[in-house]
This record gives sequence, structure tokens and C-alpha cells, in this order.
Amino acid sequence: MNDFVSDVVKNMPAYLFSELNRKKKALQEKGVDVIDLGIGAPDLPTPEFIYDVLVKEAKHPANHRYSPYSGNQEFKEAVASFYKKHYGVELDSNTEVLTLVGTKEGIVNLIQAVINPGDTVLIPDPGYPVYRMGVHLAGGDAVSLPLDKQNSYVPQYDALTKSEREAAKLLFLNYPSNPTAATVELSTFTEAVDFAAKNNILLAHDAAYDLITFDTYKSPSVLQVPNAKDIAIEFGTLSKSYNMTGWRIGYVVGNKEIIQALATLKSNIDTSQFLPIQLAAAAALQSDHRTVRENSAIFKKRMEKLYNALAEMGMTAYKPKGTIFLWVDVPDGFTSAGFADKLLDELGIIVTPGTAFGPGGEGHFRISLSVSEERLDEVIKRMKNLAG
Repeated sequence: MNDFVSDVVKNMPAYLFSELNRKKKALQEKGVDVIDLGIGAPDLPTPEFIYDVLVKEAKHPANHRYSPYSGNQEFKEAVASFYKKHYGVELDSNTEVLTLVGTKEGIVNLIQAVINPGDTVLIPDPGYPVYRMGVHLAGGDAVSLPLDKQNSYVPQYDALTKSEREAAKLLFLNYPSNPTAATVELSTFTEAVDFAAKNNILLAHDAAYDLITFDTYKSPSVLQVPNAKDIAIEFGTLSKSYNMTGWRIGYVVGNKEIIQALATLKSNIDTSQFLPIQLAAAAALQSDHRTVRENSAIFKKRMEKLYNALAEMGMTAYKPKGTIFLWVDVPDGFTSAGFADKLLDELGIIVTPGTAFGPGGEGHFRISLSVSEERLDEVIKRMKNLAG
């Protein structure tokens, strides 16, 4: 039989979370009560007012047609309005906003739209695995941008060689961070914009967790930096803030040349998202975000519970100001993968080994706070038995 599979796919490792789901299903079939703290998908429901709009708009036959390729105008205007109210950033909804079928799609397509085979892309390490995989699909060269606890997980540009800086065409950042849950102030983005401008690098900031923050902390936007739109774009999604992971709706904003390049690519690949979903997402962005604040308070309470319990067990975690994650040091004598396997095999608890996010993740594992407090109590009980 002919070999029909491309070399790109042959050399592509399985997506880790697909593999975790396979292991989870196998254990459940054996009767194991598996607690999944692996994938970063909020367990809370989509707010009722959002799906009320979906139901209403889905009843109109006109909304069953193709969306405009760049997205519904009402949704794009809602994104621009959100940026003006929340960040004080002006956006042209026609040229500086593009609807995405979720930001995972947008990130991979952006890489296709801006790099050529052999081009260098700077990837945060540890960082969201899709950045590295997107570079692989485009035939690019992924170079790690080191992030570490000693430097509060902010970029260390001095760790890059002169040749890496000169070769780089695209740089990804992600704050609040997945997986480390690190947060930054605007000064970090000011430094990033300066670095990108001096080295002629496109800066792409992934702001997936921008609204899931705790207490008085407010996550900044890279576009708040003066002249950032000359060199930067920013991804946003409703998946995390409004518990809409399965709805697959997001956006990218910023530099109009890059927005147009991505729009051109996407117009040949998809026809944007179902119109009623875009209209429901517009309602979310135009709301007072009360439900987001309520959800963030729930995640903070879960975080505090588990953080304190881990500390009592002698385990060290990075205490976050946002996101739905805890980034935890593995106990002495274990690798990241080894400890994750131990939790799964002996306790039926799924966590993500730090190495899933790059070599810099070794020595850590990520916990998703995507289960109820009652289930977290069970996690704590099981882990204390392991510790004992």
C-alpha cells in the first residue's frame, strides 16, 4: 500500500492531552475513579445570558448562512469596545480585529501566515505546546526563550544568542501564563515591545487568561504599550473567561498588516464561526463581566485550598495571581513524567508533567483547578495518603 502520510505528520508527537484522555478512559474502564486535573478546561457552566442569545439568534434563518470571512461585524465591534473600556486601547474593528475559531486555530494559522520554512520563532519555555507544534507544521525552527522561577517567569532575552536574536522573525509571549500561572506588569510588555522593535521581530501575545485574575490584580494588554501596534498582535478568547471552550470563539487584534495576512490565509481555510456563536460572544464582551469576577473568585478559592494543602505536605507551588492553574515542584527523586505517572497509577489523579510544556518544565507539574472543591478534597486526601 502507498505511504499516504506526510513526513510532517509522521514526525509529529501525539498531542499530550489526547494521550492523557486515552489513559483516563482505560483506567475508568477498570473501575478507577479518575480525577482529571490535566487539561485546562473550566468546569463551570457558560453563563445563562450568553446561551440565551445563542438560542435566540439560532432561530433566525439568516444566521444559518456563512459568516463574513473576517467575522461578524457586531462581534468585532464588541471586541474593539471591550479593549477601549478594559484597557483604554483604540482598535479599528474593520482592520485591527479578526474573528477566530478559537485561539488555538488562530495561533497555528498565524505561524503559517508569517513565517517561511527555516525561519526562527522564539517560544516561551515552559510554554503552551501549540506554539512549538505550530512552528513544526510550518517548517520553522523553534528556539526556546527561557523562563524560570528565579526570574518570576519573565522573559530572559539575554539568554538568547546574538544569532538567535538576529534570525528570529516571531516571538510568542503568554501572560497570565500557561503553565506557570505567572503574571506580569505593563513594564514586561514595554521591554518586550522594545526588544521586538530593535530586532525586527513580530510579537504575538496570547492573552487567553487575561480576565481570570485574583483580588486587585489586573492583567495588562501588550497593546497598552505606546506604538505596540507597529510590531505586535494579541490573541484573546472567551474559552476561559466565559467557560466557552467548546464554543470555539476567539479573536486577534493589533497590527493591521498581520491581521490582513492572517485573514487572507483563513479565508482559504475556513468561513469563520457560526453567526449565533459570534453574536452570543458579542453579548459576553459587552456585559459588565460580573460572571467572570464570580468565576475568578471560585478559582481563587480552589487555588488557596490546594496551595495550602500542598504546602502542608511539604510541596512547593508558585502562588498565582490568576489563571486556573497551579505550577508545582515535583518531590525530590522524581522527574516530572515519573511523578505524574505515579499520581495516575497509584492515586487515579491526572496532572500534566512540566516537560509537556518544553524542556524548561522539567522538575514541575501543572494542576488544573477545573474540578469542584469536593473533588479537590478527595485529591488532597489521596495525596496525603501518598505522602504518608
